[in-house]
Amino acid sequence: MPYADLHVHTTRSDGSLDLEEVPAAADRAGVAVVAVTDHDRVQPFDEPVVEREGVTLVSGIELRVETPHGERVDLLGYGVESTGDLEGVVDRIQANRVERGQAIVDCVETRLGVDLGVTVDDGFGRPHVARAIDDHPDVEYSYEDAFDRLIGYGDPCFVPRDVPTFEQGLAALTASCRLVSLAHPLRYRDPDAALALTADPDLEAVELHYPYGHADIDRRLVEQAIERNELLVTGGTDAHDRELGIDGLSRREYERLELS
Repeated sequence: MPYADLHVHTTRSDGSLDLEEVPAAADRAGVAVVAVTDHDRVQPFDEPVVEREGVTLVSGIELRVETPHGERVDLLGYGVESTGDLEGVVDRIQANRVERGQAIVDCVETRLGVDLGVTVDDGFGRPHVARAIDDHPDVEYSYEDAFDRLIGYGDPCFVPRDVPTFEQGLAALTASCRLVSLAHPLRYRDPDAALALTADPDLEAVELHYPYGHADIDRRLVEQAIERNELLVTGGTDAHDRELGIDGLSRREYERLELS
């Protein structure tokens, strides 16, 4: 059982848990530390690390960026103390999220001939659309079908987001966070190219522990990058539902990050 789950989303982006529910969810999972890493949102904490109901909460953020080789990857910032640079990046992303979210909703409603009944506001993402499709009584698509046939990459209602460059995003996170990590490197089309980014000295960590869904997934590429670039290790569930602690760090691994 992990001591720290450092990749958790709430309803402030596209998760199912309210921020106030996170300590209880952590307690149910036996997790002592949770990093709240909502997409492109800064947490409303007074400090980078706070205690809530006996659980340590790390103020985090997950930021999507475009790399020099044209792929989009996610960066995880931990121990956030927001700066003007990061706030500017987040504000631009959130404005685009709303425009993009409304475009996706309009396309789905027109294509299916239904009213999804969703409100597009800050933090809105495709999972909100997929849930609305799954819940609609007149639509036969499931949550997974929505991504596979309607709103996934290359599907008829997919709309790309405008995201900062890798250099812009990393600079904003480095100035605002105690640690920046590359998220889930084995999920990208080109893991080698993604892991090559960890040669940048400002990218100090990589997410090694992650529930990819394949028990036999080969993590040696990540382990080699850790050794080659002397990286710290992060990890977590990437929770979008109410279950935490599926993956994460041991107490020793967490203490090495020196976030508290």
